[in-house]
Amino acid sequence: MGVSMAVQAPQVPRTLAEIRRPVAAEMEAFEQRFRQAMRSKVALLDRVMHYIVKSKGKQVRPLFTLLSARQFGPVNEAGYTAASLIELLHTATLVHDDVVDDSNMRRGFFSINALWKNKVAVLVGDYLLSKGLLLAVEQRQFQLLETVSTAVREMSEGELLQMEKARGLNFSEEVYFEIIRKKTASLIAACCASGAQAGGATAGEVDLMHRFGTLAGMAFQIKDDLFDYGNGMGTGKPTGIDIKEGKLTLPLIHALKQVDAKDRRWMVRTVKHESHNGKAVARLIDKVVEAGGIAHARKCMYDHRDQALALLHQLPACDARLALEGLLEVTVERNK
Repeated sequence: MGVSMAVQAPQVPRTLAEIRRPVAAEMEAFEQRFRQAMRSKVALLDRVMHYIVKSKGKQVRPLFTLLSARQFGPVNEAGYTAASLIELLHTATLVHDDVVDDSNMRRGFFSINALWKNKVAVLVGDYLLSKGLLLAVEQRQFQLLETVSTAVREMSEGELLQMEKARGLNFSEEVYFEIIRKKTASLIAACCASGAQAGGATAGEVDLMHRFGTLAGMAFQIKDDLFDYGNGMGTGKPTGIDIKEGKLTLPLIHALKQVDAKDRRWMVRTVKHESHNGKAVARLIDKVVEAGGIAHARKCMYDHRDQALALLHQLPACDARLALEGLLEVTVERNK
């Protein structure tokens, strides 16, 4: 009589090292291509490019791109072009953001504007953007160019919409979600859609991956909002950085709707006029927690994650899909 053996379902990877495994060789090849794309014959520019490569982050966006490509087939030249273009674009936006925010640090390194001043930083950002666009043109990846150019437009619109609405400190959750969809989620959506295109996905599958990336990107931004109130879970030491910069994030927007008129007035006054008063900010953070702002934001974050997972589960199971699930989970459970 034979003994039946239960087949154990594959586990969703939980660390970035495990998540990278299905495209580990492709990520190495991408990094070589990306370094090559960053080179310049202008000595100053080459020094700045070398510094940017040295201070690179986790490269989550190229990982989204290559895993999305791998979901539908082997990673080809189009996949590498998509990953390189998106990372060049993302790096350009970070350089420009540091100028706009007058920030001196990025990922534990001095920012480009801190070391080489604003004029150089702006030109470096322009150079990176042009390198990425030319890369797509040289490879005749015009659909990729359209996908990424749309994301650039939406990111700009999102930033400007946030600036416009932040002056009044009275915008709704609907406006907030529109801002983060454009400002943050549009680029991750472009990663997933362009990766799927490169992998040979159908138009319907590309649309599905774009929607998946949008939801993942919105969950990512809500998680960033939560870090202002601790370690992203509403515990730990709050930073209050967004409050000090006068930004309205989801926990605060929700709290302002829950409190009475008197509390709302002092909360708005704190953001507008006392954002550099540590005691006032701490009192505001306590009120946001008390009014359920953290719990509400966490629920919204997990709702977006679950909707994204439901889309992924419409695709065939494979190592790449499991890795995308893991990458989504890391996005919402990270501590920094």
